[in-house]
Amino acid sequence: MATIKDVAKMAGVSTTTVSHVINKTRFVAPETEQQVLQAIKELKYSPSAVARSLKVNTTKSIGMIVTSSETPYFAEIIHAVEESCYRQGYSLFLCNTQNNIEKIQNHLEMLSKKRVDGILVMCAEYTTDSLDLLSNFTDLPMVVMDWGPNNQHTDLIKDNSFEGGYLATEYLIKNGHKDIAIIAGELSKTTAKTRYEGFLKAMEDANLPIHKDWIVEGFFEPEDGYECMNKILAQDKLPTAVFCCNDLMALGAISAIGEKGLRVPEDISVIGYDNIHASRFYAPPLTTIHQSKSRLGVKALNLLFERIVEQPNQRTVIEMHPELVIRKSVKSLI
Repeated sequence: MATIKDVAKMAGVSTTTVSHVINKTRFVAPETEQQVLQAIKELKYSPSAVARSLKVNTTKSIGMIVTSSETPYFAEIIHAVEESCYRQGYSLFLCNTQNNIEKIQNHLEMLSKKRVDGILVMCAEYTTDSLDLLSNFTDLPMVVMDWGPNNQHTDLIKDNSFEGGYLATEYLIKNGHKDIAIIAGELSKTTAKTRYEGFLKAMEDANLPIHKDWIVEGFFEPEDGYECMNKILAQDKLPTAVFCCNDLMALGAISAIGEKGLRVPEDISVIGYDNIHASRFYAPPLTTIHQSKSRLGVKALNLLFERIVEQPNQRTVIEMHPELVIRKSVKSLI
C-alpha cells in the first residue's frame, strides 16, 4: 500500500506539499499540483481519513441518535438526513437508544471519540437526566430535533400537533360524522397530548359529545391500534369514525374492523396522522395528516452544518405545519 512518502518521491516534492494538495490548505502551483495528483492516481494512494481529519480538523462525518430506526416515521427522517449527508460528502453514524439513558450516554461518548463534526439527536421524549446529559457535550455542534419539553439546552421543533389533531377531527365533522372515537398515543407524551387536545377542541367547537368509552390510549404501534379498536368495537354503540393519532395505529385499527366483518369506510371511517410512505398502500388508502419528514431532516441537518462552521449559541426554533391528505378511508355522511 502506497504511502504519502511514495507519492512525494514520485512527484519530486516534499510530503508537506502532497498534504497541501490533498487538503487544499495552501496554494500549490498548478503544474506541481498536477504532478502530485498524477502520482496519487498511479500509486492508487488513499490518504488516511483519520490522519487527514487531524490536519484539517474535520472527519466529514455526522452522528445521529434516534429512539428507533425501525419506526417508519423515524426511518423516513433518517433516510432524508442520510441522502443529504451523502450529497454533501458526509458519512452518517446512526445510533439507536430505545430511550435508554445509558445508551444515550454511551453513544454520545463514542461519537465524540470518533471526532464527528456534529450530532443530530432525535428521541421521542426527553427526561431531565437525558437533557442534562446533552448539556455536557456543548463543545460538540449539536441539533436536538424533537418536540420535547422546553429546555435551554435544546432546540425546539414546533410540529403544531394541536393544529393537526384539530384538522383531522374537523375533516371528519365536515363529512357529517358526529360519533367520533380517538385512538391516542400515551397522553403523558407531548406529541400525543397535543393531538388529543386538538381533537377535543374541534369536537367542542362543533358542539359534539365526547364519549369517554371511545377515548383509548396506545403506544403508536399497529398492535396498539388493533387492541384499542377492539375495545371500541366491544361497546354497545359504535362510532361512525375513528381518529388514530398515527398511521401505524390506523393500520391496526383497520385490521380489527375487518376482522369484525365491518368495512372501512362504509361502516367506520378512519383517519390517521404522519402520512408515512406506506399509508397510501393501505386497504383502503389512508386519509391522514401529513408532516414532511424529509423537510424536517434536511432543515435540521442544514442547521447543524451552520453550527459546525459558525458555532452559534442561540437556541433555534424550526416550525412545521401539518396538512390534510385526502384518500379513501373516510366516508361522507352528508
